[in-house]
Amino acid sequence: MKLPKTLLWVVNLLGIFILMFTLFRLATFVAFRPEGEPVDHLWPTFWLGLRYDLRWIGLVLLPIVLVSLRPEYSPFYSRRNTRIWTAYLAAATFFVIFFFAADFGCFSYNKTRLNASALNFAEDPGISAVMLWQSYPMVWLILALVLAVVLLQWMFQRTHYYVTAHTDGRRIRYRRWPFLVALLPLAIAVYGRVGLKPLTWKEAFVLQDSFRSYLALNPLQNFFTTLKFRKPDVNDSKAQQAFPVVSEWLGKEIPLQNVVPTAPAASQLGLQQPNIVLVLCESFSMYKSSMSGNPLNTTPYFDSLAQRGLFFERCFTPHFSTARGLFALLTGIPDVQLSKFSTRNPEALQQHTIINDFKGYEKLYFLGGSPKFNNFEGLLSNIEGLQMHAEGSFKSKPVNVWGISDKDLFLEANNVLAQKKAPFFAIIQTANNHRPFAIPAADTLDFPPVKLSLDSLRHFGFESEGEYNAFRYADYSFRKFMEAAQQEPYFQNTVFVFVGDHGVSGNARAVYPELWTSERLTDEHVPLLFYTPGKTLSEKRSEVVSQIDVLPTIAGLAGISYNNTTLGRNLLQRNKKNDHAFIIYHDEGQIGIATNDFYFTKNLNFQKEEVHPMPGRNFTNAQVDSIRQKLSGVTTAYYETAKWMLLNNKPKNNIAAKPGLATGRPSK
Repeated sequence: MKLPKTLLWVVNLLGIFILMFTLFRLATFVAFRPEGEPVDHLWPTFWLGLRYDLRWIGLVLLPIVLVSLRPEYSPFYSRRNTRIWTAYLAAATFFVIFFFAADFGCFSYNKTRLNASALNFAEDPGISAVMLWQSYPMVWLILALVLAVVLLQWMFQRTHYYVTAHTDGRRIRYRRWPFLVALLPLAIAVYGRVGLKPLTWKEAFVLQDSFRSYLALNPLQNFFTTLKFRKPDVNDSKAQQAFPVVSEWLGKEIPLQNVVPTAPAASQLGLQQPNIVLVLCESFSMYKSSMSGNPLNTTPYFDSLAQRGLFFERCFTPHFSTARGLFALLTGIPDVQLSKFSTRNPEALQQHTIINDFKGYEKLYFLGGSPKFNNFEGLLSNIEGLQMHAEGSFKSKPVNVWGISDKDLFLEANNVLAQKKAPFFAIIQTANNHRPFAIPAADTLDFPPVKLSLDSLRHFGFESEGEYNAFRYADYSFRKFMEAAQQEPYFQNTVFVFVGDHGVSGNARAVYPELWTSERLTDEHVPLLFYTPGKTLSEKRSEVVSQIDVLPTIAGLAGISYNNTTLGRNLLQRNKKNDHAFIIYHDEGQIGIATNDFYFTKNLNFQKEEVHPMPGRNFTNAQVDSIRQKLSGVTTAYYETAKWMLLNNKPKNNIAAKPGLATGRPSK
């Protein structure tokens, strides 16, 4: 049988696209293969990946076959048709390769496939574009993308010429039935299988391993499927079942049936209405700092503060991301919304915050760049009477997309705080310890960059000299701020609080056990320091605590009565129960709870529950089974409660109006 020219061309195109998709998957495996990942276990991954790839290849090729049912629209009918169809293929290829390139960058930075979370940054296209331009060789990357598309378009044209050259003169007549037959395998490829149920995104997680599952998925499948996760998904029935479990775990009623002021349990400082300076430190990974024992000694000044203050050496953020970190810090709720920051979710934006319980305090916020990024300003609008000091209000000039340098930010903030007569609650949010890792040229005399070998940097957790020196620059900025503040009257009556917005995944094996690297606790492990010059709080605490505990603890230290309607706790209260930190990896669908003794994890997409003993802890098999059984229910209940709270932690909410539920939102 002589196949029509169009179908012969489609067969050639099919081979090109399969090769392209497979090479990309191989490159992803080679570049991001976890240590010890066996190659021989990956055949199911690549087979499933081929099925996902065929779905998207089928979607590209189907229009050619379908439209060619009319011979006058065939790619071989005229030169004009040839140009149209090769242009179509070039555009489709550009679309595919763009997703591949973005996915490779996402895997490099976040260790996960490209997904709908990327739209969080697309909502700030200007700032995101400038950050990419300043951080990466975008000219070369764009040029490589264009060249790849041009090369593939040339291949499409060559295969067209090849088919023409090998079929001319063979008198292949046009028949419609071969096209109708060809539509069937293409439709099956798009559907994913022969059967009643189509191939779904979740089937990748049958592999029960995050890396293998994401290696099987391609970026197109993952991105477009996870779009549905950008909407809140709250189940009031599950939440009501979760409340008693979380209440028992925390040792307090969840949700509060009567919102009453909580008397501080640790107001022993003896300060009269102390000022509060809360510093949210960009990408402040514990394992990269001097406090972890890292011999690169990036933060000697902060280490000296930690030795003179109340320092929690095992504080974990609930998640990775600055926007999520700010949300958790201000609200006391882990931002468990999948694929979308709650700062970008209008339904979750209105929140109660303990900061408003600091009556008689001036409230101030300092950010070197734009608070519009990821809608920080929308979240901050919950703070009553907040004075915003951000991009455009400083004397210092911006150094990059993130605005003025951290040193200048601290010094300008100090100048403002020095003028205040009433007590104040100030939030200072840093940004320089982030790509593009720019250090102002004016500071290099006082702060000379240090050169180290790449092998040494990587061994101790850094990817580049730029990242290493940016981390050192953060410590330099802290020192400049505290030296300047020490000269001001407000200094002695101030509680300074430093906490990381999140950590950064990487190799922490030189300073922490394997668990930190293999389970990516490096993403969440951050320093937490309470430093009060007027009172001695010199103590290092080793229990596991969370970023969401910061505001209740500040209120307790300051002697402020506060309404705590969420999940954070005063870390200094005597009857504190179950030291813990909830952790979520949104893209992998993994949730877990870290305690002093173990790190329990489970996955929302497939049945996988693991108990990882903390360093120095050993358990029998029976104990592990008991821990798994208890923590599985607690972790799920915590997650469901946090989801419910995202939409129900409204200011002055009358939670007692309906037992177990807040007003203002109907039950499902």
